[in-house]
Amino acid sequence: MSTPSLLIAGFARFRRNHFSREDVLYRNLVEQGQTPKVMIVGCCDSRVDPALIFDCAPGDLFVIRNVANLVPPAEDRAGHHGTTAALEYGVCNLAVEHIVVLGHAHCGGIHNLLQTAGRDNPNSYIDDWMSLVEAARLQVMTDFSDASDEVRQRECEQRAIVVSLQNLLSFSWIAERVASGTLALHGWYFDIESGQLLAYQADREKFISL
Repeated sequence: MSTPSLLIAGFARFRRNHFSREDVLYRNLVEQGQTPKVMIVGCCDSRVDPALIFDCAPGDLFVIRNVANLVPPAEDRAGHHGTTAALEYGVCNLAVEHIVVLGHAHCGGIHNLLQTAGRDNPNSYIDDWMSLVEAARLQVMTDFSDASDEVRQRECEQRAIVVSLQNLLSFSWIAERVASGTLALHGWYFDIESGQLLAYQADREKFISL
């Protein structure tokens, strides 16, 4: 378990490896700024670290993490929109060329959605957030009415990715860039049991192993 003392020890190793020798990576990132080409919308699940999964260096990825890697649709400006603000910054300020919605197996947020359908606790922030992909849950309950909980979970995890891809296009500044070919959207699914990475293919309406 990562206790504060272990984190401090890890930071000491990080400083020793990256700042106590002639390592130009962070110097360049400070002097030249960040120029990531890929944005990842990932889950805050501790088992699914995008930089680790894709073996990326600092500066390679612009990462947004939230419960169940969800993208809300374009909404009015009332309230606080952390995910939307990060999307805007990555697309409009950093000019990323790819957005990857990265879902994963055994997602706690999707499990919560399937178990409660957002009805158990109307005051729950999680239930309210997961209602963004209620359409995915309803599809799964209809199409897989006789399936096991495990099958429903996996199907809902993947269909939630598709909902988020659709929601991305509700932002004009994303839809315009996709139409012009300067931005591409991807839906990927990481199976943490098998170590496989699946990609959504819209023309086939299914996830295919990469």
